[in-house]
Amino acid sequence: MEHVTASEQTSATLMYRVERPVFNEGYIDSELLHRKKRTPKSFQRRIAEHLRCSSDKAKSVVFGFLPILTWLPSYPLKQYLFGDIVSGISTGVMQLPQGLAYAMLAAVPPVFGLYSSFYPVLLYTFFGTSKHISIGTFAVISLMIGGVAVREAPDSMFAVNGTNASQVVDFEARDARRVEVVVALTTLVGIIQFVLGLLRFGFLAIYLTEPLVRGFTTAAAVHVSVSQIKYLLGVHTARFNGPLSVVYSLDALFRNIASTNVVTLIIGLVCMVFLYFVKDLNERFKKKLPIPIPGEIIVVIMSTGISYGMVMSENYGVEVVGKIPTGLLPPKIPDFSVFPNLFPDAFAIAVVGFSIAISLAKTFALKHGYSVDGNQELIALGLCNFMSSFFHTFVVTASMSRSMVQESTGGHTEIAGLLASLLVLLVVVAIGFVFQPLPTTVLAAIIMVNLLGMFKQLKDIPALWRTSKIELAIWMVSFFASVLLGLDYGLVVAMGFAILTVIYRTQCPKNALLGQIPDTGLYFDVDEYEEAEECSGIKIFQSNTSIYFANSDLYVSALKAKTGIDPAQLLSGRKSQLKYAKRDNGERKAVNHCSPAKKNAVVLLDVELGVTHEVVAGPKKQMDHVYTNGQMNENHTESESEDDFFLQRLTPIHTIILDFTPVNFIDSVGAKTIKSVIKEFATVDVKVVLAGCSRTLLSDLRTLKFFCEPVTPDLIFPTIHDAVLHSKRSRDVPVCPDVQ
Repeated sequence: MEHVTASEQTSATLMYRVERPVFNEGYIDSELLHRKKRTPKSFQRRIAEHLRCSSDKAKSVVFGFLPILTWLPSYPLKQYLFGDIVSGISTGVMQLPQGLAYAMLAAVPPVFGLYSSFYPVLLYTFFGTSKHISIGTFAVISLMIGGVAVREAPDSMFAVNGTNASQVVDFEARDARRVEVVVALTTLVGIIQFVLGLLRFGFLAIYLTEPLVRGFTTAAAVHVSVSQIKYLLGVHTARFNGPLSVVYSLDALFRNIASTNVVTLIIGLVCMVFLYFVKDLNERFKKKLPIPIPGEIIVVIMSTGISYGMVMSENYGVEVVGKIPTGLLPPKIPDFSVFPNLFPDAFAIAVVGFSIAISLAKTFALKHGYSVDGNQELIALGLCNFMSSFFHTFVVTASMSRSMVQESTGGHTEIAGLLASLLVLLVVVAIGFVFQPLPTTVLAAIIMVNLLGMFKQLKDIPALWRTSKIELAIWMVSFFASVLLGLDYGLVVAMGFAILTVIYRTQCPKNALLGQIPDTGLYFDVDEYEEAEECSGIKIFQSNTSIYFANSDLYVSALKAKTGIDPAQLLSGRKSQLKYAKRDNGERKAVNHCSPAKKNAVVLLDVELGVTHEVVAGPKKQMDHVYTNGQMNENHTESESEDDFFLQRLTPIHTIILDFTPVNFIDSVGAKTIKSVIKEFATVDVKVVLAGCSRTLLSDLRTLKFFCEPVTPDLIFPTIHDAVLHSKRSRDVPVCPDVQ
C-alpha cells in the first residue's frame, strides 16, 4: 500500500513510502495483472466499418478535403478583412518580381513565373490548412526544376545547322521544349504528392531533419548565386547541370569575364545595394512600419522605366525580359512521354517541396495556436501542382520570405493569399507587357538579395559544434554533397547519411554500470556520481540502446568489458587451474614418498582481469583467497581433492542485472543473443536477470518465444530495485548497505 505524507510546513520535504513484496514478471502476469477481454475484429469486418458511409462520416471527409468550408462560413469580416487585404496586397506586390525572377531559375520564360504565382495560390485557398504560408515560386525548387529542364532540353539540341560550333541556338524552340518538360514534371510532382497524401504519408518529412534541410538549402543558395552571376555580369555562358556543375559554371564565368557588360553590372550592383538597404530598414523598424517597404517592386518599376526610356537593350546591349504575352494561355495536356525520365527528379522535388511547406506551416501554426494536417497539406500541394500544370505552371511550394511578410502585415486566413493571386492575375491580364523592358540583371539582383537569409544558416556550424557533433556532420554532408554532386544526388546522399547516423547511435551507445544511492531505490552511473555504490556480488549493466541484429554482438562485448566477466576466459582459467592442481598433486605424492617436507600449489584468481597462477614452495603452505559458493574462504590446506576445484567460484559476482529501461525494441537476433548470454554466464555460476522491461517489450519477447527453459518470466523484474532485493535474498551474501 502506498502512503503519501506531507508536512503542513511549506519547507518540509514531500515524502512517499511504498511497502510491497518483490515482484517478478511471473507473479505480475499471473496474479497482479489481468488483461481485458477483447474480441478481435475480422479483416472483413474492419474493411466493412472503414467503408461504411454515414452522414457524419461524409461530412468529415468533405470538410477534411475542403478545409475552407470549416472557416469561411464563420469568417469575422470586421476583425480579419482589413488585415487580410493589407497582407494580400503586400504579398502580391512581392510575388510579382519573385515570380519573374524565379522563372529564370526554372529555365523558362518569365511569364510562366507569373502563371505559377496565380493558379496554385488560388487553389491552395480551398485545399490548404495553413493560414499564413504563401504558396508560389521558391528559389530552391525553381533551381531543381531548371536543372531537369536543362538536362532534358540542352542548348545543343537546338543548335542551328546541327552543330555546336556555330553557337547559334534556336531559343524559341528551346524554350518551348523546356516549358513542355517543366509542365510534365509539375504534373508528375502533383500526382506523387497527391497519392502520398491519400496514403497518409504526411510523416515523410520527418526523414528530412532540420540540419539536413538547412544544409541542403544553403547549398541550393550557392547553386542559385552561381547561376545568377552571369546575368549580373551580362555574360553569356552555358548552363551546367549535374555533379560539379558549380565548378564548371565558375570556370565558364572566369573564362568569359572579359566580356562583362559594364552597364549591366552597374545596374545589378545598384539594385542589390538598394534592396539590401530596404531589407535592413524593414528588419530594424518592423515594429514601427505598418507594412514593409516593397523594395522589390520599387526596383522593378524604376529599372523598367529607366530601361524603356534609355532603350538600354539596343544602346547598351543590356539583356531584358522580352516579350510577355498579355492574358492567360488556354489549358493544354502535358507531354506524358517524358514521365519515365522525370520520375526520380519528380519524387525528390515532391518531398523537398512538401518538407519546406510543412515546416513553415507548423511554425506559424504553433505561433498562432492552430493545427495543420500534414496529409491534407500533401493533398493540397499535389492538387495545386497537378491542376495548375494544365495551365503552364511549374512546381510551387511555400516561400519563407513571402510567408513572413504575409504574417507580419496582419494576414489572418488564406484570404490574404487569394487577394495576392488576384493582384498577379491583374498584372498578367492587363499590364504584363509593361515589364518587357525589365533588365534581367535586376531579377538576378532580387534573387541574390533574397538568398541572404539562407546564407545566414552558415551560423549553424559553430552552434552545432557546441551542441551536437552528429547533427553537424549531417549539416556538412548535406551541404557539400549538394554543392558538389548537385541538388538531386546531394539530397539522396544526405538522407542516406542521416539514416546511417541513426544506426551509428545504436552501434555506439553509452554503456554504464549502475550503483545504488544509499537509502533510496535509485540507481545511477558509478563512474559519474560519487554517491552511487555498487552492490556486493551484483553488477547492474545499462546500455542506452535497443537490441537488434546490427548491435547484439556489440552489446555482449560491452557487457563483458564493463562487468569484467568473460565466461569463456574464466572456464579456460579453470582448466588451467585443474591442470596445475593435478601436477602439484603428483609432485606432493613424490615428495611425501621421499621426505616429510611438503610443497603446496597456490592458485590466485584475478576475477577482474582474468586468471593467473603461481606455484610457491614451502612446507604447510595454505591456499588463500579462493572463492567458494560466493564466500571468500581462507586457510584451505593441500588436502583438498581435485573435485573441490569445481566447487570454487571463479568470480565473486553471483548476479548480473541487465537494465532494459532504455530498450525500446528487440528482434529475434537480439532475443537469441540475450538468451545465450543467460546460458553462457550460468556456466560460471553467474545468474543473469532483466529489469525495467516495458509491457510492449515483454509482449515482443513472448512473441519471439523467449520464455522457455532455462529462461522463465521469474528472471524478469519490473524495477532494478526488485532485482537487487531478489538477488540479495537468493544469495546470502553482503550487498549494498541500507537496501530497503
